[in-house]
Amino acid sequence: MKANDQPAEFRGPGEVRLIRTLPGPIERLWDYLVDPEKRSRWFAGGPMEPRVGGKMELQFHHATIAPGEVPPEKFKEVHEQGMKMPGTVLRWEPPRVLSYTFDDNSDVTFELTPLGREVQLVLTHHSRGDDLPHVAGYASGWHSHLTILVALLEETPRPPFWSTHLRLKAEYEKLRLAAGGT
Repeated sequence: MKANDQPAEFRGPGEVRLIRTLPGPIERLWDYLVDPEKRSRWFAGGPMEPRVGGKMELQFHHATIAPGEVPPEKFKEVHEQGMKMPGTVLRWEPPRVLSYTFDDNSDVTFELTPLGREVQLVLTHHSRGDDLPHVAGYASGWHSHLTILVALLEETPRPPFWSTHLRLKAEYEKLRLAAGGT
């Protein structure tokens, strides 16, 4: 298994962590986290006020990141029409740490560390309540989105999104339960 395809780690019932090593420099990777146009190419676009307490809005439109793919019925609306998710910036420490609320009951933190010409990205998604059963879905979603980011930064062909997401969701559900998730 390639280093950038390592599975997420469940660090408790409501926390998942993924680590990737990406081509640098760190400022380039920071731009892919905060610039709406660049972020929309691998995850979700939308404005973000560059400060702690800043308002943001993730604008998901999966047809952009998975062109030509047929989404599962459950995700058809997100794929075709998109959806918006408001949030608040919790940490803004350019170009090393970005954290924001995600959905109503969780937050996500990106930590960047330079490693020579590469950058280590540590993504931690922490659920705080009612969304605990969704942690396996968050793990598979982040894993799938990060595979697109890796391909984008390495200028390699874009991997399929939906088939990867569905395969990983089943695998992560087993891992979450084995790790003591509920």
